[in-house]
Amino acid sequence: MKKTRWLLATILSLVSVFANAADEAALKQLKAFLSTSKSITANFKQVLLNEAGDPLQTSYGQFYLQRPGKFRWDYTKPFQQQIMSTSGKVWFYDTDLEQVTIKKLDESVGSTPALLLSGDVPLEDNYTIEQQGTEGDMHWIKLVPKSQDSTFKSVLIGLEKGNLSGMQLNDNFGQLTRIYFSNLKLNQPINADLFEFKAPAGADVFSE
Repeated sequence: MKKTRWLLATILSLVSVFANAADEAALKQLKAFLSTSKSITANFKQVLLNEAGDPLQTSYGQFYLQRPGKFRWDYTKPFQQQIMSTSGKVWFYDTDLEQVTIKKLDESVGSTPALLLSGDVPLEDNYTIEQQGTEGDMHWIKLVPKSQDSTFKSVLIGLEKGNLSGMQLNDNFGQLTRIYFSNLKLNQPINADLFEFKAPAGADVFSE
């Protein structure tokens, strides 16, 4: 009986060691990705779910990122919308409403996941980091914002072979947003004009 207990304790200890090693590997992958990715272009699929986990809306588009501090989401289906950040501001353009909203990049906006990827938010200074283990070849890390003014409760980042593969956002309204990236390209030149926003003629512009 003692030998059996000793064997069980040994196995559990080894499992714990391997799990901790996997967690450390996931965190190292995230830090390496954030430090080496100077630019990103990718297609994305975004799924919005309600509290019961039922999909409410699925959107598609392209994502662009240029360090430091520049990112752009171009939604193409089922609606057209742009979200762009540069020069300390964020522009939200809704094509159907012909409306532009400009926000200053303060702490609440600055804790968004896109800005995390853009390199303007120090990781450990702004987030509590919780490793979530692995799922197949995917390593998951949970980031919980330390700021009470954050627009979301937590974000899960999925890395596959060291590259960004997916994100899941849990907002303050109980909704989940899952983002799947594909055709990811790293450190390729991006036209600077992509991050220069000009309000279309006739659009209503609101600045906060």
